[in-house]
Amino acid sequence: MSHTPAETRRLSPLKTPSSLSTNAVTDISAALTALLADVFALYIKTKNFHWHMSGPHFRDYHLLLDEQAEQIFAMTDDIAERARKIGGTTLRSIGHIARQQRILDNDADFVTPEDMLSELREDNVQLVSLLREVHGLCDEHNDVATASLIENWIDEGERRTWFLFEMTRPQR
Repeated sequence: MSHTPAETRRLSPLKTPSSLSTNAVTDISAALTALLADVFALYIKTKNFHWHMSGPHFRDYHLLLDEQAEQIFAMTDDIAERARKIGGTTLRSIGHIARQQRILDNDADFVTPEDMLSELREDNVQLVSLLREVHGLCDEHNDVATASLIENWIDEGERRTWFLFEMTRPQR
């Protein structure tokens, strides 16, 4: 049985056109998928600490973490859509996130506010490092569009790190 060109397109696997090589699409989309898992892990941890914040600086810390969580969550759609835009695939489930994430969860019943902020600071440092690795991969494959997005996320991550660092510095 022969199919018309339109029927053939409908029956063909989804293949987004890209000027990147097949290897570039495979490498970059895999790196973006792992990055997306880390961003979701950091988002959930930031919201966890936002929800469970306590102590004399509750309001300031609570608001800061909410603001940071919003900024982190805003990255998710851009990361996933970039992977799809270049012809790759991305996360499909919470289980997929758990298998890919490198930023660790914190399920402790109680974490002091200072430890929350310190842990998030280190997680943001780790995320910036992971972003730089993906940027390097994009440079290798001449994917300037993905690299450009990553540059903004690095700047945002460094700003979050700075704020968390300043809030955990001892008073003199």
